Amino acid sequence: MRVRVPLHGRNVAGWVIEIGEPSPGLAANKIRSIIKILGLGTTDEVIELAHWAVTRWAGRIRSFVSASAPSTLIKKVPTPRHLSRSINFSSVVADEINKQAGGLVVVSPLANPTSIVSAFASKGPVIVVIPTAHRAKLLAASLKVNGFSTALWPQDWASAYGGADVVVGTRSVIWAPVAKFSTIVVIDEHDDLLQEERSPSWHARDVAIERCRRAQAVCCLISPIPSQAARNWASNRVFEIKASDDQKAWPKIKILDRNKDESWSSSLISSELIAELRDSSRRVVCVLNTKGRARLIACGKCRTILRCENCDAAVVQSNSKTLECPRCALKRPVVCQSCGSSSCALLKPGVSRMREELQAAAKRTVCEVTSATDEVNQRVNVFVGTEAVLHRVGTADTVVFLDIDAELLAPRYRTSELVATLVVHAARLVGGSKKNPLIMLQTHTPKNVLLVGLATGNFETFNASERSRRSLLKFPPFGSLAEISGTGTKTFLETMSESMLVQTVVKDSTHGLVRADNWQVLSEVLANTKRPHKSRLSIHVDPPRV
Repeated sequence: MRVRVPLHGRNVAGWVIEIGEPSPGLAANKIRSIIKILGLGTTDEVIELAHWAVTRWAGRIRSFVSASAPSTLIKKVPTPRHLSRSINFSSVVADEINKQAGGLVVVSPLANPTSIVSAFASKGPVIVVIPTAHRAKLLAASLKVNGFSTALWPQDWASAYGGADVVVGTRSVIWAPVAKFSTIVVIDEHDDLLQEERSPSWHARDVAIERCRRAQAVCCLISPIPSQAARNWASNRVFEIKASDDQKAWPKIKILDRNKDESWSSSLISSELIAELRDSSRRVVCVLNTKGRARLIACGKCRTILRCENCDAAVVQSNSKTLECPRCALKRPVVCQSCGSSSCALLKPGVSRMREELQAAAKRTVCEVTSATDEVNQRVNVFVGTEAVLHRVGTADTVVFLDIDAELLAPRYRTSELVATLVVHAARLVGGSKKNPLIMLQTHTPKNVLLVGLATGNFETFNASERSRRSLLKFPPFGSLAEISGTGTKTFLETMSESMLVQTVVKDSTHGLVRADNWQVLSEVLANTKRPHKSRLSIHVDPPRV
């Protein structure tokens, strides 16, 4: 139940999660009364799951219980809305997964999950986790057409609590207080949106697997390019659904080897890209994950890298007249400190500069799109932007990753999976095109196993290589990793390094890493290590971008 209680002279909201005994030696007249019962909270099953998550992600129980609580006050449970149907939906893959008590389904990016979810819902109530609210609404509408009662999370919290055939929502729906469910389906389990960015950094996929284990329910993970964590969990329970027609298959993916292009050192615009840009019948989206005008600049005369005179960091160019330090925010005119020249060479251009170059090459209007863009002009047919452009533009015929190496060679253990996620988004963006949908990847590493897999559609070599690398380095899921940050991090890690069960890396006084053989060992060491006095630590277990 949700209640309001007195705490240090204030009235605060909280949840009753257990009825216990008074603390030893506490006088009965010291116990304060609950001020008011506000309404329903969650279920015992979710509370027990939250206690497990506290250990798994080194967090506080409030973070998990609040994810399960309604946004409004609910005082009455509606009657269950399980509809009787004369027609049952069936799926060969769903039958196999039910027989195996769970598994992983590999589909094309354009596959509609309605059919497989309907097959599971024919056997009993289903919880469906999907990365975005927009796709959750579309799936809920499709399931309603098939005759199922649906509860869209979190708006229909009461309906989910009371009982519905399908409860569908984004990552927090995994904490929905559904009393009796037979299956949990996680769609696009590879997507980073299914992981909480703040601490505790829980992942909906991992919570789904544990919740199904406790409830003896079936867990089904669905993805076009499954993560190593999903493959490791599924083992030999991997099922592939082949595309039934060209509309549901992967679009054509073309690898552009920039090593063969003589102009690669001075521009990101290749001859193949120019041909696409000048075809006025095609809608082109260009992706470059670099904001601003330039992120690395050299003097056009003496070739010296332009740096900040205050902290020596490489400056960026926010506009044509100003240089800005990303570290200390110092601004200055575009002038070389070595020779005084005002000309500069953009060694790493940003989307603002690329918009000018693309517009000159395409000879038509180019629209810039970043996360800060409020409104996109959908009448324009050429776009350039960060990965936000893949979500803001409605449709496209061609998606071009101008510098896929910047993502592919980033120093992150999950960099290949992050690149695969971007390509999946691009595949869905061009999926509705009737004009030979195309994805172009400009690279200096054309023999990269992921790129070869994307071009050929065969990911066996990539999966084997990624599994071998992660296993050797004991990266998740073959080990556990935690990022520690905040005041007192260095002292905390130095104390922790005394344990023989973990490895620690101190980056600086406020940042560091801890690695262990598994999350159980990591959680135990984190819990037993004494925190420094007046420390403010933030712990991210298995962070996606380390």
